Amino acid sequence: MSCISIHVGQAGVQIGNACWELFCLEHGIQPDGTFRDQNSQLNYDDSFTTFFNETVTGKHVPRAVMVDLEPTVVEQLITGKEDAANNYARGHYTIGKESIDVVLDRVRKLVSPSSFVVAVWFC
Repeated sequence: MSCISIHVGQAGVQIGNACWELFCLEHGIQPDGTFRDQNSQLNYDDSFTTFFNETVTGKHVPRAVMVDLEPTVVEQLITGKEDAANNYARGHYTIGKESIDVVLDRVRKLVSPSSFVVAVWFC
């Protein structure tokens, strides 16, 4: 069972960042993806697996895709070479159109290992 979140645009990315920080605090996961307290790992509560994937190295990463055409908003994730400059037509027909395949591929990669996707959360 899993929940996948997709955060689009500056507001979506900022709200998503705040939510994921809260989820990490609630589940005792540090920014590097490890548990804050090893005892919490021993008293295994797997409720966090709804929102996080576990990597082969034992780290936990959010099941999230964050997308913005402005590279400064989310540097480490999907970025474009330029932004749409608050112009809907540029974002929809030119610059955004170039990014859609990459975004859909990232979403597919999040969904494919899950046996049962409970929700997709757009922000």
